[in-house]
Amino acid sequence: MPEGIREAVIVYNPAAGRGRERRMVELEMARQILWRSGIRTELWGTQGPGTATEMAREEVERGTQLVIVCGGDGTINEVVNGLAGSQVPMAVLPAGTANVLAKELGIPWDIPQAAELIARGERRRIALGRVTQTKTGDSRYFLCTGGAGPDGVMIYSVSLGLKAKAGMLVYWMEGFRQLAVYGFPHFRVTTEGKVAAASMVIVGRTKHYGGPFRITTEADLFGEEFEVAVLTTRSRVVYLAYLPMLWMGRLRKMRGVEFWKAREVRCEPIEEQGIYAQVDGESVGR
Repeated sequence: MPEGIREAVIVYNPAAGRGRERRMVELEMARQILWRSGIRTELWGTQGPGTATEMAREEVERGTQLVIVCGGDGTINEVVNGLAGSQVPMAVLPAGTANVLAKELGIPWDIPQAAELIARGERRRIALGRVTQTKTGDSRYFLCTGGAGPDGVMIYSVSLGLKAKAGMLVYWMEGFRQLAVYGFPHFRVTTEGKVAAASMVIVGRTKHYGGPFRITTEADLFGEEFEVAVLTTRSRVVYLAYLPMLWMGRLRKMRGVEFWKAREVRCEPIEEQGIYAQVDGESVGR
C-alpha cells in the first residue's frame, strides 16, 4: 500500500468509452480490492466537461490523501489540472478511448488488476507540460502530449456525440476528412537554439501518442525535457505516405520529419490562418 494512504477518492467519467454497466461492476470490485489493502474509497462521477478539474481542486482543499482517476485521456487531463502543484498523488484505473498514460506506464486495461497495482504502488513525482496562449494568458497543464496543426484541428472538429458512439473510429474518420480539406499551413516553431517552419508539431512527454501510435519514442515521462517532432511538408500525398510508416513505428526515418529535445517550445503563425492546438487529446483553441 502507498505509504500513509488510508483514504482515497475515485473520480470516474460515466461517459468514457464503452461497456459502462460493466465498468460500474469493475469499479466496485476495485473498491473491494483497495479496501482489503487498507484504503477506503469514495466514488464520484463527473457531470460533464471541466467538472473533474473542479472536483480535483476540492479534494486538494479537503486534504484528500489520493485521487484515483477512472476515465480516458480527457478525464485524466482534467484531474491533472486540478492537482497540479499540490502534494496529492494521482493513480489511474484505465478507461476511455485511448488512454495514453495507461499504455505508457504499462497499466493493464483491466480495472481490478489496475487496482491491485495501486494497492502496492509507490509515489513518483513528475514534471508536467503546460501550454499557454500568449494573447490571453490562458494556460493548461498536460501529462502526455501536445500538438499543433492537423491533429489540433482534428481534435477541435471531432463530434463528442459521435465519439461516445464510435470511439476511436471517429478520429480515423475525422483524420481522413481533414486530409482532404486541410491546407497544412506553416507556422514557426522555436525552441532553445532552433527554429523551424512546420505544418505539424508534436511535443511529447511520453513515447505513446494515441491509439496504437508511438511518435516521440525517446521522450521520458520521468525526465525534464520534451521530445519535439516537427513535420515540415505541406503535401497531402506525403502525409498519406506517413500513415503506414507511423503504424510501423518508422516515422523517424522519413524525410521532412525532425526530432530534438527541448524544455520550452514556442509556436507562432506565419500565415493568416490560425493553427489549432491540442493537449492530451483535448482542444486548447488556436
